[in-house]
Amino acid sequence: MKKYAYIGCLGFIGVITTEFGVIGILPQIADHYKISIDIAGYLLSAFALIIALTGPFMTLLASGFDRKKIMLTAISIFVLTGLVSSFSPPFWLLMLVRILPAFLQPVYIATALSVAISGADKKNENGLMSIVFSGVAIAMVTTVPFATYLASLWSWEYSFFVQTVVSVIAFAGIYFILPDMPVKEKKSFGSQVRILSKPTFIVSIAMNLFMIIAWFSTYSYFAEYLNKSKGMDDKRVSLMLLIFGIMGVLSTWISGKMLNRNITGTTAFFLSGTILVPILLHFSGGNTTATLIVVAIWGFLYSPSFLNASTYMISAAPNSLEFANSLATSFGNFGVTIGTTLGGWMIVSKGVVYNPWIGLVFGVLAFMMIALRSYLEKGRILHSKTM
Repeated sequence: MKKYAYIGCLGFIGVITTEFGVIGILPQIADHYKISIDIAGYLLSAFALIIALTGPFMTLLASGFDRKKIMLTAISIFVLTGLVSSFSPPFWLLMLVRILPAFLQPVYIATALSVAISGADKKNENGLMSIVFSGVAIAMVTTVPFATYLASLWSWEYSFFVQTVVSVIAFAGIYFILPDMPVKEKKSFGSQVRILSKPTFIVSIAMNLFMIIAWFSTYSYFAEYLNKSKGMDDKRVSLMLLIFGIMGVLSTWISGKMLNRNITGTTAFFLSGTILVPILLHFSGGNTTATLIVVAIWGFLYSPSFLNASTYMISAAPNSLEFANSLATSFGNFGVTIGTTLGGWMIVSKGVVYNPWIGLVFGVLAFMMIALRSYLEKGRILHSKTM
């Protein structure tokens, strides 16, 4: 039902605002705590690493519980930790409350997607999933740039306050609109874990990982890149985030339609940005108008990445949707961790201007995985025909 998909989207806005809301304020946080930008980047990479390490296990453990209660529990943790963060605690405590909600983020995402497509026709599933994932793009166009803008006017703590308010709204929406949804039949752990023995699924995991590394080696330092490489102040950066998000809302909707027709082709089309954007950023130089156009293209091609990665992986294991999606979330966030870490290393060793070239290298690797999966699938089809 679309109503359930929109509720999942609402919660996703809160989740994404919390995870990626720090991107626009990392320079301010680094300055406040007197730390380097790569250390401040741990606020993003540590969050993502916890998801990567615990996501599938937490999803398996939660698979037998009422889905509404799972979603409410997850969002309530985001509310609590966001509130603590808004009071500028010591950096060690800020780091701690940043990673606590990460344990339940993949559980929320997998559950929200499962709820969204419950009872839906197979042909409408990708469209409903795109509604849930549009929360990523909506957050990028509304709450993330708004939080960054408030931080540029006053201080970075206001960004975390915005994240808290968004999570409270999401909690209310889930509580009052979503009905109780007990699990009628719990799948065994063995039946779900079995997908890890499928070569095409393993290759799909690698594609997901490489694609997210490619994007986040630069996107994690979006503000730092535009500050240092393009000479933009914080207000211009928040404007760029707004444009980035507007294009993302459009592209996520388009991607949902395209996925219903061709999953591999759609994934490859948007993945092309990992190669195209670094080249365009290089040639845009210090021209603000040219950079604005490139950022719009960047936002359009980047924003459906998590939707495309999840759909691409699930298509290799259609009977284990929740576990497959939790693995997509897990490895996607592992990609965020590696991309952020590599990006931080590049900033310290060479300079932020070189970060996009990391994305190009991993984008090529992701394309190689798509080609490998297609090869494996063709081989399997030929083998079945000869039997």
